[in-house]
Amino acid sequence: MNWKITKNNKPIGIADIPRGNVQQLRNALINQCRQGKRVVSFFGHPDRKGMVLFAVLTDDQNSRLLVACADLGAERAYPSITPEVPALHLFEREIFEQFGIEPQGHPWLKPVRYPFRRFDPSQNIGNYPFFRIEGEDIHEVGVGPIHAGIIEPGHFRFQCRGEKIHHLEIQLGYQHRGVEELFVGPINPGEPRFKPHLAERIAGDSAVAHATAYAQIMESLARIEVSRRAQAIRAIALELERIAVHVGDLGAISNDIAHLLGSAVFGAIRTAVINTSLSLCGSRFGQGLIRPGGVLYDLDDELKERMKRTLNKVLEDVIRMSESMLATSSVLSRLEKTGIVTKQQALDIGLVGPVARASGVAMDTRADHPFGNYRYFPIHKITMPGGDVFARTFMRYVEIKQSVNFILEQLEHFSREGSLSDPVENLMAEGFCVSMVEGWRGEIAHVVLTDIQGNPVRYKIKDPSFNNWLGLAIAVRNNGISDFPLCNKSFNLSYSGHDL
Repeated sequence: MNWKITKNNKPIGIADIPRGNVQQLRNALINQCRQGKRVVSFFGHPDRKGMVLFAVLTDDQNSRLLVACADLGAERAYPSITPEVPALHLFEREIFEQFGIEPQGHPWLKPVRYPFRRFDPSQNIGNYPFFRIEGEDIHEVGVGPIHAGIIEPGHFRFQCRGEKIHHLEIQLGYQHRGVEELFVGPINPGEPRFKPHLAERIAGDSAVAHATAYAQIMESLARIEVSRRAQAIRAIALELERIAVHVGDLGAISNDIAHLLGSAVFGAIRTAVINTSLSLCGSRFGQGLIRPGGVLYDLDDELKERMKRTLNKVLEDVIRMSESMLATSSVLSRLEKTGIVTKQQALDIGLVGPVARASGVAMDTRADHPFGNYRYFPIHKITMPGGDVFARTFMRYVEIKQSVNFILEQLEHFSREGSLSDPVENLMAEGFCVSMVEGWRGEIAHVVLTDIQGNPVRYKIKDPSFNNWLGLAIAVRNNGISDFPLCNKSFNLSYSGHDL
């Protein structure tokens, strides 16, 4: 079976996507993954003839995307691909939950999100089939879905022998809002055609990243290129978001190991960063800045100089606090060799973002599939071999430094030539497009299909949390249950980004 070759933010016609039967797609997908390709998205979409399965793979080495699809027609089952490509486990579960298309032989076929229009409404949160280990010395520990802190709902079921965790199962779905359907719903008279406010709320701590992906996919389908000026402002906002959350995570990890100085200092630094976003667009989380066609706020000379001063101070403070904390023996004793995810495990289950890079997987959308201003200011991929909490912590530290320097470079070369925003009008009819963005958690992927009028009829979203929750479950195996909060913070995954 052939594949349609495309690139990040490059639209293609749906009719140009190679289409075969499900066995042909299965064989082709397995073959490509054995050759080093990686799954970006795999989803179902009903058309006039029945169900169609779409697969999007990435060839990171050559900055290419591979797209193919398969007609299921009236068939309600196919041989599961997960035993051969474990990274597909959650994608296949999602298709089964939504449409009742069974991946026969799937090793872990359970609900994912509990959507309102799911195929089998009898499957609900109350009767979720948790895995259990039997034995007199085994005990279960349940955490959540209501947590002690201000946190979103999710349930964690531990199977332990004494203090050691043998298995963790994570049940999500409490936050499902039907976001994907809202992107393709009918447009009422007087209602704006585009929905950037919705994109910003897919995962609130990644508002800039998701808004960027949404804007790029609409612009690509409209065949417009926004100005370098707007691209620079988007890139600055995206890196501010990365710095702010990474700094906050360093503070949260410090708090979980009782390093209260680090917790306090990183908290203060984070405030300086999010207040910089506030100065740019009126929102500490970057909401209201990015829209299809460009941005709504500009950078003047006074704000540029203030940003430079703030970020230079942030960099100085982060280096001083991080170098001090990470040289402390009591800190290292808690971080090193805790919550290890090996490189092979990371590759097998499809981890993305800093947690993948901390396990030695060299992948970063900004470098592999550059978008916006990253096409002109390259980002170099950084990895670490350890795969433990220390590696995930240190990865945040080095990425903060990298992001600060990137923003300073943007400010140094910033030009006000070009418009802030251009009109986005007719979208490509019967088109297909993938927009990938490297958010602070990792690879975000939006996929859209349009109808004959150019209106979105399918909008598929993948937040990096969708890839990475299983990584947390693997990380805590054979660790003490008291290590779970620390491992959890070192991943810092999104409930709403997963649940959609």
